[in-house]
Amino acid sequence: MPLPKISEARELSDDKLSEEILAVKRQLFQLRLQKATRQLDKPHQFRHAKHRLAQLLTVEGERKRAANQTPQAQEE
Repeated sequence: MPLPKISEARELSDDKLSEEILAVKRQLFQLRLQKATRQLDKPHQFRHAKHRLAQLLTVEGERKRAANQTPQAQEE
């Protein structure tokens, strides 16, 4: 299973992006719980989930920075 692409994250709307971030955080929690109880079958899922979360948070940060820069440009 290949790692998710950031282009997929950039296509999401702001609401979907927030929902996806929460879903991935829940997934990571579940994976940590499975690991602690020794029920984790696929340890590579950690890497995929962390990678996806980083992508989503990057896109969210980019959008916030773009929103903050837009009002300053209009004032000048």
